[in-house]
Amino acid sequence: MNVLLINGSPHQNGCTARALTEVAGALKAEGIGTEIYWIGNAPVRGCIGCWGCKKPGADGCVFKEALYTDMVSRLAAADGLVVGSPVYYAGPNGSLCALLDRLCFSQPKLFRGKPAAATVNCRRSGATAAFARLNSYFTMLQMPVITSQYWNDTHGSTPDQVEQDLEGLQTLRILGRNMADFLRCRGTARAAGVARPAGERWIATNFIR
Repeated sequence: MNVLLINGSPHQNGCTARALTEVAGALKAEGIGTEIYWIGNAPVRGCIGCWGCKKPGADGCVFKEALYTDMVSRLAAADGLVVGSPVYYAGPNGSLCALLDRLCFSQPKLFRGKPAAATVNCRRSGATAAFARLNSYFTMLQMPVITSQYWNDTHGSTPDQVEQDLEGLQTLRILGRNMADFLRCRGTARAAGVARPAGERWIATNFIR
């Protein structure tokens, strides 16, 4: 079993990386494989609402830069997902959201049913709003959201300051162990012949006619 941890910060080794490392360490201790993937700091194209990804024969977003295709392949191989971001004006990094908008809309099958969690880092406040934004991706894609003892946020302007947030780091370790427990339980259930819940064809109800 393998969990993909997405570092959505423009800083490869900053506060978000420190937080994700804490989750990854707990997962590894429980025998779960991990990969921390940094999205980089180059501009990321957002969704333009062209619906090209939904046309017959389409194989995802019409824009296929290396970041998008790399993420598609890693998501396909992952059994679970953790998304980390710094907090900007009470929201996640815009580049991360631009990427997730496209991935979630064009490749929902890569997300559906996989356990997921988010973690955010801020200097002082805005964490809960950013945390809620990231969880919205998961709850719209039928992804079981893994919880911990508190909201998954850490505080600090540098990795050294994050080290001092003992409660935040403990929360992330518990998150990692809870993710591992869920994955093991699901693996046992599947091995015993317990199938995933049956799906339904989406009913899209529009209120403006």
